[in-house]
Amino acid sequence: MRIALSSGLLRTRVAADLGIGKSTLGHWISQYRTVELPVPELQTDLARENERLRLENRVLRLRTHI
Repeated sequence: MRIALSSGLLRTRVAADLGIGKSTLGHWISQYRTVELPVPELQTDLARENERLRLENRVLRLRTHI
């Protein structure tokens, strides 16, 4: 769910890219936030960037297969 929280993309777009409904994504985000453990800031920034890049790669792969 970090993808939705840190990618800079609209949740509607993230949900569509993942093939789920926006309400499902919202539910997952709520659950994620309640169990998220604190990590050092640098690791958090790196994790966000990794998640953003993974989503971008997934979207680009989907676009090339259409």
